[in-house]
Amino acid sequence: MSVLYIVLLLVGVVMFLKPKILWVLTESWKSNDGKEPSGLYLFSTRFGGLFFLLAGLAGISTLFFA
Repeated sequence: MSVLYIVLLLVGVVMFLKPKILWVLTESWKSNDGKEPSGLYLFSTRFGGLFFLLAGLAGISTLFFA
């Protein structure tokens, strides 16, 4: 289970700090111009990344405090 928590933490950090990387990997091919993500996409990806980050931190903290 600890591997899952670390993966959640790492994915959350990438989503929060570098949402464009995720856009290039998953969404750029769907766009006609393919230049950059919209502001809404960046916001929603960062918001989701924050929850991934919190879930990873909560999971890691249960390993130490449970």
